[in-house]
Amino acid sequence: MNTPQQLPHGWHAWHRRDLLRIGALSPLGLSAGWLVDNRAHCAEGGVAAKAKSCILLWLDGGPSHLETFDPKPDAPTEVRGPLESIATTVPGVRLSECLERTSRWMSRLAIIRSVTSPLGEHNFGAHYLMTGYKPTPVLEYPTHGAVLAHQREHGGVLPPYVAVPSFRVGGGRLNGGGFLPASTRPFSVGGDPSKPDFRVRDLDLPTGLDLNRLDRRQSFVEQLNDFHRADDEGPATGTVENGSDLTRAYALLSSADAKRAFRIDEESPAVRQQYGPRSIGASCLLARRLVERGVPFVTVNNVGWDTHADLYTRLKEGFTGAKVGVGLVPSLDLALSGLLQDLEDRGMLDETLVVVMGEFGRTPKLNTNGGRDHWPRVFSVAMAGGGVRGGQVIGSSDAVGESPADRPVTPADLAATIYTLLGIDPALELHTDDGRPVRATSADASVIKEVLA
Repeated sequence: MNTPQQLPHGWHAWHRRDLLRIGALSPLGLSAGWLVDNRAHCAEGGVAAKAKSCILLWLDGGPSHLETFDPKPDAPTEVRGPLESIATTVPGVRLSECLERTSRWMSRLAIIRSVTSPLGEHNFGAHYLMTGYKPTPVLEYPTHGAVLAHQREHGGVLPPYVAVPSFRVGGGRLNGGGFLPASTRPFSVGGDPSKPDFRVRDLDLPTGLDLNRLDRRQSFVEQLNDFHRADDEGPATGTVENGSDLTRAYALLSSADAKRAFRIDEESPAVRQQYGPRSIGASCLLARRLVERGVPFVTVNNVGWDTHADLYTRLKEGFTGAKVGVGLVPSLDLALSGLLQDLEDRGMLDETLVVVMGEFGRTPKLNTNGGRDHWPRVFSVAMAGGGVRGGQVIGSSDAVGESPADRPVTPADLAATIYTLLGIDPALELHTDDGRPVRATSADASVIKEVLA
């Protein structure tokens, strides 16, 4: 694998990439207009975006910080756990032994080891981490991807927010869009890209329906809407329900280029091997294809991290007696390092924010079943690319990974930082469908300044 190099961030890097990439911009994506709009937005006093897009690797179920990004090699055995730690390219920073490839990218990674939350239930924890707001029964807040989809101009055919394989996170109760319009909700691919029979749900015409019939249906909806708009009473209130959803579905179904974005079988065997053969690897490869074509936000949803029992087998081996580890952490290692390498090779890493997180961490001590239970008091989040200053650890947990030792970071702080990197003001005022103003992040959120390059 090539050794990653520290590259300059900021506008000088943008000028260099403009020359390299201007001729290869996809008609499906944001194109050069995003760069122009971003500079104009900055000139008007807005937040300058460091990242054009974001790929969120969501480790659903709550990954153990002690077996991934915050090992405790000097702690007692019941705390240290069954995995060893290894050195990285940054002196003094160690990661899990199963993150061998990722350790070579430490110069581009910022690891926050002091994230803290009071919410140790899957759905509540996922809501907090994905929105920056503690859940409330009266309002569902939008996830980061939905806010970006709502704010970012996106003229392409592909949806602005995609979930691979699906958006069933934290128990599956989140819709992703919260109080924002339904068009901001994630488009779930609906299939596992690692499977030979992978197909994208709703991207093929139903039996008995061809494009000619679909054209007629679309034309009928447009004529009916025109009829309502021509009413002397003023703007139509009876416009066909979900007309915009039908328009988007029609565009996807009728676009060969949009369908091709999901064809990971077009990738070379070498590239596919770089990501690994498992679901998280193929999903990350698909995420790269999507952001390359202008999709602003992709969530890769990797399930199975709720390791209450048999932690060693599930995290490292994958199955008992495996000669080569194919468990959750080695699979994450291949996928994350493969994604960073691929983005770097394509000149996309500086403009693509990569975030790795779950809803909480795991208990400092192993339980009697050889696993760890829910632990939100302290856990880790990793970030790279898109304006992130790599080669650093921000904050720390105590000697046994039980509580923040310094620099506690809340999910609200994390949301403010992600939004800032994507060019969204954390104080941006959004509105519910009844006109109630709601900030993009809570008033007590603070940007994690150390992350910003």
